[in-house]
Amino acid sequence: MSKLALIALDGPSGVGKSTTAKAVAQALGWSYLDTGAMYRAVALALHREGLALTDRPALETRLASLKLEQRETRIFLDGEDVSEAIRTPEVTRLVTPVSADARVREVLVEQQRRIGARGGWVVDGRDIGTVVFPQACCKLFLTATAEARARRRFLELQAKGSSLPFEEILADQNRRDHADSTRAVAPLRKADDAVEVDSSELTLAQVVEWIVKHHREHQA
Repeated sequence: MSKLALIALDGPSGVGKSTTAKAVAQALGWSYLDTGAMYRAVALALHREGLALTDRPALETRLASLKLEQRETRIFLDGEDVSEAIRTPEVTRLVTPVSADARVREVLVEQQRRIGARGGWVVDGRDIGTVVFPQACCKLFLTATAEARARRRFLELQAKGSSLPFEEILADQNRRDHADSTRAVAPLRKADDAVEVDSSELTLAQVVEWIVKHHREHQA
């Protein structure tokens, strides 16, 4: 299998994959594809329309009409900019079962592969290096302790005016970790040829610098 000029950045929820991937893409002059936002947009669409995953005919119909776009770093659902709407705690709670649905994944993975086929992308998610782009030229697994990830999320929400307790955020973090790693379809795991980066004690700038350096050395 020939290698694809694409950086696959996987890891658990709350580790900062999207922020890191955007910064790496900017440093390399590449494009960034936010697959997590695509699943969040589907979760938002189903929630708004009151559709349950168990209603398979209705789900198929909605997936067939789904129009997702990424313009720069903004996510559009059927023409509407939902970049903020998909980041609410409510959507965060809904996205785990949606992203675990085999049919939803099939539809979105097909879209992701079509977009990424030309190369020059930094892509983040849970199964990018293992399932979506196993031929990626560079695979990273970004991780951090659950406490470090929950603390970052707590401070982020606090800055937005949220009073959600740290303990509740940590509990939700642990729940999502368990669900992501034990789901039947494309569970979270590190690809055999991925390099692990523990960001628990690192700043964003340090993580980005390490990844860019690793990629350039890997390509040399």
